[in-house]
Amino acid sequence: MKKYILLCLTIISAFSFKSYSQQAKVNSGDKNYDNYAYVDAIKTYEKAAQKGYKSEDMFKKLGNSYYFNSDFDGAVKWYGELFAMNTNLEPDYYYRYAQSLKSTGQLDKANKVLDEFNIKYKGDNRGKLYKENVNYLDQIKANSGRYKIEDAGINSKYSDYGSFVYNNKLYFASARDTGNFSQRKHKWTGEYFTNLYDADIDATNNSASKVHKFKSALNTKFHEATPVFTKDGKTVYFTRNNYVNGKKGKDENKITLVKIYKATLEKDGKWGNITALPFDSDNYSTAHPALSPDEKTLYFASDMPGTLGQSDIYKVSVSDAGAYGTPENLGKPINTEGKETFPFVTNEKEIYFASDGHPGLGGLDVYVGQIEDNGTITGIQNLGADVNSPKDDFAYIIDPVSRLGYFSSNKDGGLGSDDIYKFLETKRLRCIQELNGNITNSETGAILPGAKVTLYDMGSTDPKKSVIADAAGYYNFAVECGKSYNVRAEKEEFSTKEVNITIGKLTGKTSLPIALDPATCKVTIGDDLGKCFKIKMIYFDLDKSNIRTEAALDLEKILVVLNDNPSMKLDIRSHTDSRASFKYNEALSDRRAKSTIQWLVKNGIAPNRLTGKGYGETQLVNKCADDVPCTEAEHQENRRSEFIITAL
Repeated sequence: MKKYILLCLTIISAFSFKSYSQQAKVNSGDKNYDNYAYVDAIKTYEKAAQKGYKSEDMFKKLGNSYYFNSDFDGAVKWYGELFAMNTNLEPDYYYRYAQSLKSTGQLDKANKVLDEFNIKYKGDNRGKLYKENVNYLDQIKANSGRYKIEDAGINSKYSDYGSFVYNNKLYFASARDTGNFSQRKHKWTGEYFTNLYDADIDATNNSASKVHKFKSALNTKFHEATPVFTKDGKTVYFTRNNYVNGKKGKDENKITLVKIYKATLEKDGKWGNITALPFDSDNYSTAHPALSPDEKTLYFASDMPGTLGQSDIYKVSVSDAGAYGTPENLGKPINTEGKETFPFVTNEKEIYFASDGHPGLGGLDVYVGQIEDNGTITGIQNLGADVNSPKDDFAYIIDPVSRLGYFSSNKDGGLGSDDIYKFLETKRLRCIQELNGNITNSETGAILPGAKVTLYDMGSTDPKKSVIADAAGYYNFAVECGKSYNVRAEKEEFSTKEVNITIGKLTGKTSLPIALDPATCKVTIGDDLGKCFKIKMIYFDLDKSNIRTEAALDLEKILVVLNDNPSMKLDIRSHTDSRASFKYNEALSDRRAKSTIQWLVKNGIAPNRLTGKGYGETQLVNKCADDVPCTEAEHQENRRSEFIITAL
């Protein structure tokens, strides 16, 4: 995969040089390198190297020039020279060297470099992911064998990549247009600039044919790529060099980067009103747009400020009126210190993307993650060795119904530097489970329609999903295979019940019926909530006010009721027997009431819902006052805690 993966499709001018000293060659190479003219930089640096010139900086740039052009054999050679001179290098060189070694089949050496990388740079997320997934090759193997893959039928000997299907046509970018005399080569890759093309799709076998250059104002003399159309066909987003209305934009280093542009279909059937999106900038790149199924969110790749690595996946809201929100970095775990790019989102809340920062086979691999309701990305997995290879694999799209799709790769055996492949996914990667059951009365077995059922991740207090049991008392959730959850069922006049469940590891259904106990009592303002749970007293160590284990277990019951009834308020009253002095009993009971309040507040109850006071021996429930002979059981009746409901 070439320079457009890195989002920096620069435009440079050719220049010539003539020098007889090795240092002059290196200086000239540096100019090419700084202008992203990697093909010319390689030629210049290697001439100096052949003459015996050695430099850590030159080896870094030589390795990078090959790496950024996905020539991993060349990258291994020069990164090897670099590490022979110095092993105290920046983290990116460790990671790029390891990726290049993996891409050339040297897995053992690559893993050794990754081990060194993880020791030296413990804070780098790429090293953490490698360490946490030390057996990542086993997972990749397990995820393989699920595709039937073929050449898409529209490739040339030049770069072809980045597919999008709309209205029975396959749209893609290609560098094949060499017919124009003035057509210029891109100095990064040595290939011609890419334009947009389309091809007809045969619905019976997903084959593409009859390739045409996209005849519209979308194509210019510079790079265009990765178009995505809205469902009504009236709007297209696409990637282009920073060039519109005949004017080039440049960053502070006079480099022309890439932007996401928007065009609309005019009445005459031509594309017009081509404008850069409002969050684009001359000083960073945005590229490879992807729309969510409801078209309310645009996903894209960028190296804008706040990016974790070389490029990250972002999203931005799109209003019905066409206004855009503030771009939001999707953060970890999807983004790493490496490259994440080419997002694609399905109506199954899956996000596919390419990355060289997650453990993979080398170069860019394609991964999939699940988009949770709160926007976080979970369950990231490598798609396996059918799609992925030791080279760059990217730009994956799939129809979630037919399971047909396309991806791009520069893997061995293709026609050009990048090729487009079609596929049929024959086996789903993601294990899909349904958790279901009926809510019933534990005493009578009667169904309980209308019960509220809430799903929680194990150990979390934030609800994941909530449903209301239907007329048959039935509920169901879509859940992840092999994951553990807490399920809470609640209904008026029944005690709330929470059950733990671990989901099976194979696609299917997990049944969890829940029987609720009828509530033992009904309470109203002025009642003692503690009596519902037969809480006579909250236990403390002798003459102390610290909460004991037994007390915490009872307070958990009170806590659940307060959480389930957010408008409930309590007055907590602590009482003692008449033994010890009046003053001592009053102070001790007051400390105990306050300690009880502090425990509930610490566990999430708002302080304004709780009042409390210690009454000492002033509210005895029997005759056992000072100097009155009583049994221990009679004294126990006076040592009590009350949870009086003051509001509902």
